[in-house]
Amino acid sequence: MAAVTAAMVKELREMTGAGMMDCKKALAATDGDMEKAVEFLREKGLAGAAKKAGRIAAEGIVATAVAADEKKAVIVEVNAETDFVAKNEKFQTYVADVAAQALTTSAKDLDAFMEERWAKDETLSVKEALASQIAIIGENMNIRRFEQVEEANGFVASYIHAGGKIGVLVDVETDVVNDDIKDMAKNVAMQAAALKPMFTSRDEVSADYIAKETEILTAAAKNEKPDANDKIIEGMVKGRINKELKETCLLRQKTASRAFPSMLQL
Repeated sequence: MAAVTAAMVKELREMTGAGMMDCKKALAATDGDMEKAVEFLREKGLAGAAKKAGRIAAEGIVATAVAADEKKAVIVEVNAETDFVAKNEKFQTYVADVAAQALTTSAKDLDAFMEERWAKDETLSVKEALASQIAIIGENMNIRRFEQVEEANGFVASYIHAGGKIGVLVDVETDVVNDDIKDMAKNVAMQAAALKPMFTSRDEVSADYIAKETEILTAAAKNEKPDANDKIIEGMVKGRINKELKETCLLRQKTASRAFPSMLQL
């Protein structure tokens, strides 16, 4: 059986909002498997739908870089051991340099990116430049991931929230690019940062996802109402899935703006 650490319990609590002891019990019951632990808690009715996988680490920052014509952008995540280093100007400059390189890279994955020449000093690879920064800053660091977005028929907007704790890229396909459209894109990005949608619209939700959610929510409903018949359970599950999709599909979410009750009206 895998050892359940305090860090694992903390991560599961942040993902689900469940209590500390419930998280510890869930991890113990699932042999430390985080995904299965989330399902365990949800089936017991102790947690809502987990936040989208890929939450950034508490220590580290996200940065974006956008091409001059705004047709291409990249988002990168670089982790450090402590929040103190994440706020360090040298660290932030280094992350910006990583983003600038990731914007133009042709590497298809992180391993290939780490092996290419470092643009700031081509005698080094990206991996070697990272090792050099670790030596300078005095703390272990890690380029965790990057993602490029391109839009030939429009533009890509970027938004960084909470000093680099959350980053968003929005791909906007449009025939018209003006200040109003750019403001709309910024609002969408801020919405995504605040409410973390998993999908753009209901059309993106796969049958496999619905099937898995139905399985989890059915188990939760039966635990909640063990004497209820199948019709009642089915109705409970259907209602909960619809509610969940309103929260996880961007275009079905309510907005923070009083002028626009839903994202569809932006």
